[in-house]
Amino acid sequence: MNLLFGRTISLQFRLTVAVILSILLILGDRYTSGGTVLRTSLHTLVSPLLYFANVPYEVLSLGARSLQTRDQLLDENQALREKQLLQSEQLQQLQFLQKENQELRALLNASSREASSRLIGQVLSVHSNRYSHQVVINRGTIDGLQIGQAVIDELGIVGQVTHTGTTTSRVLLVTDTTHATPVRILRNDVRTVVEGMGKLNQLTLSHVPHSLDVRIGDVLVTSGLGGTFPEGYPVAVVTSIDRDESVPFAKVYAEPIAQLDRVRLLVVLGKQSLETRND
Repeated sequence: MNLLFGRTISLQFRLTVAVILSILLILGDRYTSGGTVLRTSLHTLVSPLLYFANVPYEVLSLGARSLQTRDQLLDENQALREKQLLQSEQLQQLQFLQKENQELRALLNASSREASSRLIGQVLSVHSNRYSHQVVINRGTIDGLQIGQAVIDELGIVGQVTHTGTTTSRVLLVTDTTHATPVRILRNDVRTVVEGMGKLNQLTLSHVPHSLDVRIGDVLVTSGLGGTFPEGYPVAVVTSIDRDESVPFAKVYAEPIAQLDRVRLLVVLGKQSLETRND
């Protein structure tokens, strides 16, 4: 049987064929819908492998939990009770503030935001290198997931859904070099954008004028612009500012609030909508 790449074919010819095929695949993926269908099908095909690869972790976790001592469980139970008590007090304040907010909106004839749906997902695999920060979760189109939905953990924004399969989806983290998040400074409501740098513990603010009122320790929350992330979710804390007047913009760095290096359970937020304004 004659092989396409036999020993008599030169390396230059093999390289030329490979480059041509790569260009055709890139163009086909860019200008046709076949690439999206193919990625969705591949996500569906590899889903059983992801679940199977996750079995050892689940077995080890179960064994580790069974080896915990009674004292450890009692201590954790006490800590959880104290945390629940504090959160109950905060919840009471939240209910009061929500009611007050609704009354103020009614007086101002302003639109009110509907609560978005939420879905809990578990991380099956992590893909992290300097060029790509992504995780795969065990939720897909069968659960109603769509591309562009925001993803959070118990502390703040994690990223957004970029690819969906039938039972799994891929989440792009905020630290990925291709990700940008519209934010505002909680202290003074100044709007800006944070971008990923390929580091799990660092973000950068883009095109910050030297005159911008930003300080170390400022908390950055989602601004609601762009339509992907609902307003008010924590994103990062400013950790470093370099105002070198020899360059056009200041260099401002921030640390993500979400624990991106140890994510396990995530919450996928549904698309928010606004009630129509009563004129």
